[in-house]
Amino acid sequence: MRWTLKPKPSEDKIKHLAQALNVEDFVATLLVQRGIETFEEAKAFFRPSLDHLHDPYLMKDMDKAVGRIEKAIENQQRILVFGDYDVDGTTAVSLVSSYLKSYYPNVATYIPDRYDEGYGVSFKGIDFADDNGFSLIIALDCGIKSIDHVAYAKERNIDFIICDHHRPGNELPEAVAILDPKRDDCHYPYDELCGCGIGFKLIQALGANRNQTIADLVPYLDLVAAAIAADIVPMTGENRVLAYFGLQVINSDPRPGIKALIHQIKKQTLDITDVVFIIAPRINAAGRIKHGNHAVELLTEFDFEQAQQFASEIEQYNSDRKDLDKQITKEAFQQIEKNQEQERFTTVVYQEDWHKGVIGIVASRLIETYYRPTLVFTKSGDKYAASARSVKGFDVYNALDACSEHLEQFGGHMYAAGMTLKEENYSIFKEAFEKQVQETIHPDMLTPEIEIDAEINFSDITPKLIRILKQFEPFGPQNMTPVFLSKNVKDTGYAKKLGAEDEHLKLFLKQNTSEGIPAIGFGLGNKIDLTTNQKPFQAAYCIDENEWNGKVSVQLRLKSIK
Repeated sequence: MRWTLKPKPSEDKIKHLAQALNVEDFVATLLVQRGIETFEEAKAFFRPSLDHLHDPYLMKDMDKAVGRIEKAIENQQRILVFGDYDVDGTTAVSLVSSYLKSYYPNVATYIPDRYDEGYGVSFKGIDFADDNGFSLIIALDCGIKSIDHVAYAKERNIDFIICDHHRPGNELPEAVAILDPKRDDCHYPYDELCGCGIGFKLIQALGANRNQTIADLVPYLDLVAAAIAADIVPMTGENRVLAYFGLQVINSDPRPGIKALIHQIKKQTLDITDVVFIIAPRINAAGRIKHGNHAVELLTEFDFEQAQQFASEIEQYNSDRKDLDKQITKEAFQQIEKNQEQERFTTVVYQEDWHKGVIGIVASRLIETYYRPTLVFTKSGDKYAASARSVKGFDVYNALDACSEHLEQFGGHMYAAGMTLKEENYSIFKEAFEKQVQETIHPDMLTPEIEIDAEINFSDITPKLIRILKQFEPFGPQNMTPVFLSKNVKDTGYAKKLGAEDEHLKLFLKQNTSEGIPAIGFGLGNKIDLTTNQKPFQAAYCIDENEWNGKVSVQLRLKSIK
């Protein structure tokens, strides 16, 4: 673990903001580190407003997209809402289809089968549209590279509207409209929306034609918040506003499908972390284990009893997913050891019977042990298919692009991608990818890093600080939970290991004459020797509120100790 103290911004900026907001210097430091330097910027950060959302018509082709949908409605044409099988795709399909169905009945949904069709727009999906008389397909969270598919649809007199947030290739499909802020010719003010976020901008534009205000569309934000959390997009700008209000919907009046997923949770108020670890994996499990249609059924169901039935089925898929994930991870570790690949710059593993639905999760698990860009392959039809995951600071998409001559297709982001290749190209590609990463990765990127926002003393942890930190939420990339460093910390003798394999660490910490604060260190059970006999040590931690039996208390969540 590398501990890196973030550079301290200029004293002038810190003093100016601390004075303007009447906060401690280190709180002002946290804000300036996040690009917030003025009272107005701080007000927008601490008080997100729906008024901060941009005009959807600033997005390239939005007028064309709305015009084509209105024409379809006017001419009673059938509309097929098509989307990927992950959380972003299924929430986007649920959002756009349920909105359109609120005033127009000729709307259906289509989620491709992960195993039969693979990622993105499929020829099978277009054939389904053709056979069933659909003349317009709205593709969500996919389609930006579907040049051949869109051409195939055009031959069958089916128009496409593409709503995507992935990077375009050199050529764009010949769709009626392409909504993607990452297009070079799109000057929309915010380009980090997820697929469901683009879907929300589309219904925002459609709503304007029906004299609907943004307030009328707030009930859809529970879906958008789930997608933002699951897709790990930056928690800045519009994403932060949409997630903030989406969490309010989840906590006050969520749709029956989401209510059914969370109604057994004892926690009173869910935060973005709960969405990431409780709601998102369950929505995802449908597409991983069975079919993404089950997630759309759940998220568009308005009868709570029926939603509960769907949710219990999805709970079973999630349980199956966990078992598979554990087994495949174990087999992948055995393969790395057998091939003596512990010291490489990459992890690339393959087994033909690995379940395609969990290889992305397995890639993330492998990174926890071998911290390096990781690809997990399985057999898919007559090809090999993989999920890629990366480490902080390394663009795996660019690395794949550099090796693309060996691939059939690929797509994704800086930190996560998917690809297929022919069986005979696997070994060549594996070595080319290793060579590419070895030549381009900075050695520091191969060691996990803890970025520390500020050094503080326990005496700084006051109720006022905790209130302020709560207003930094929702957390996510580019607005991560602040990590603090405190030195000369001691355990008061209560240190113990927790967990089935003693993998966690429970402490009760003091610093100088401060009152003791309970602390939990997940995965830090092996560090207990550093804390015995009241030896002083340094702690890197986040400040949490722990809710238990209705009581709320402060707890430190240890990231590392040394």
